[in-house]
Amino acid sequence: MTKTRILEVVASLAPAGAENVVSYLATGFDRARFNTGVVSFYDARPHGLEGRLAERDIPVWHLGKRAGFDPRIFSRLSQIVKQFRPDVIHSHCYVLRYLMHISGPLMAHTVHNIASAEVDLLGRMIHRYAYKRGVVPIAVGEEVAKSFGRMYGFLPPATIPNGIDTDRFWRPGARSKWRAANGFSEDEILIVSTGRLAPQKNPVALADAIANVPGARLLLAGEGALRPALEGRDRVHLLGIRDDIPDILAAADIFALASDWEGLPLAVIEAMAAGLPVVATNVGSVAEAVQHGHTGLLVPVRDQRMLTNALLALTNDVARRHEMGAAGRDRAQSFGVHNMVKSYEKLFTRLRELPPGRLRRKHGDAEPACVPPIASSEYWKQGSVTSV
Repeated sequence: MTKTRILEVVASLAPAGAENVVSYLATGFDRARFNTGVVSFYDARPHGLEGRLAERDIPVWHLGKRAGFDPRIFSRLSQIVKQFRPDVIHSHCYVLRYLMHISGPLMAHTVHNIASAEVDLLGRMIHRYAYKRGVVPIAVGEEVAKSFGRMYGFLPPATIPNGIDTDRFWRPGARSKWRAANGFSEDEILIVSTGRLAPQKNPVALADAIANVPGARLLLAGEGALRPALEGRDRVHLLGIRDDIPDILAAADIFALASDWEGLPLAVIEAMAAGLPVVATNVGSVAEAVQHGHTGLLVPVRDQRMLTNALLALTNDVARRHEMGAAGRDRAQSFGVHNMVKSYEKLFTRLRELPPGRLRRKHGDAEPACVPPIASSEYWKQGSVTSV
C-alpha cells in the first residue's frame, strides 16, 4: 500500500497551540500508512518543538523567514514540495498565503481561531480565494466553525477538536517538589496562566484581578509584548517560557485565562488534564471544553468584576476546586491526542479518494453542516467532505 505523504506547514515550532498540534500530528500519524514532514517558516528557537520531532525522525525544514512579508518563502517552499512530493499539504494560521502558487498536492487548512481574528484583511481575501480553489478548511471547534461560516459564507466540512497527550499533564506528585524548589509554601493559593503575554490573552486583566484576591499569587508562564506592563506587580510572578508546564500545573490550584478571543486553546485542555478547575472568558470554543459550574467558571469577556469574583469563589472553596478539578480531568479525556490524530488520518485518506477536481467549490454548491464538537471515529461518515 502506498503511504500518504503529508507536509505540515506552520509559522514556527515555538511551543504554542497550533505548533503543538502540528507536533502531535506529525509524531502521531500511523507510520505504516503515512509519511510526514514539517516546514517551519522561522528558524529554531529556544524551547522549540524540534527535539520532539527529531526523536521520531520527522524531517523538519526551517525557511529562515524574515519579519513581515518575505518573498523568498515562495521558492523555498517550492523546492521542499519538489523534494518531499506530498500528497497533502496541511497549513496552519497565516502561512496559507505563501502556498497559493503550488499546484498538485491536495491542501487542507486548520482554522485555529475565530475566523475574524485568524488573519488580517489581506489574509482573509487570500483564504477566500484558496477555499474556492479547493483548499479544505478544518475548524477546531463548533464556535470556530460558526465564525468561519459568518466570514466565508459556508461551514467547514470538517471540525476536529484539538487534542493533547493527557497523561503527560497528570503529575500530582510534582506539586510539593515544584513549590519547594520555587519558593512557594504548601498553603499558598497559586493561580496559573500559560500563554503569550499578548493583547489577545489579556494577562493584564488577571494581574488586575489578583490584586483583589487576598493571599493568592498569579503565575504567568510565557513571554510577549505585555511583559513590561506586568513587571513589578504585587503577587504576580513572571516565569517566562518554560519546559516544565506539566509540573507548574501540578503545583497550582486554579487555571485562569482572560482572552479576548480564542479558538479551542490547548492550555485550557492541559489544565483540565492536570486536574485544575478553570476560570476563563467565554470566547470561541472554550465552552466546548469547560463546562460552566462543573469543570470551571466561565465569565463574559472584558468583565473585570465577574473575573475577579470567579477567582474569589474558587480561592475560598477548596472542596469546590477539587470537585471541579476531578470533573475536568475526566472531561479532558475526550480531547485525547489519539482522537484528534485518527480524525485527521481519516479525513486525509478520504480526501485522497475523491475524484480529481471534486474539491473545487462551484457557485451554488450546498455545504455540509459541521460535525459535533468532540472528535470520535464516527465523525467522518460517507460523503461528509465531498461537497467542498
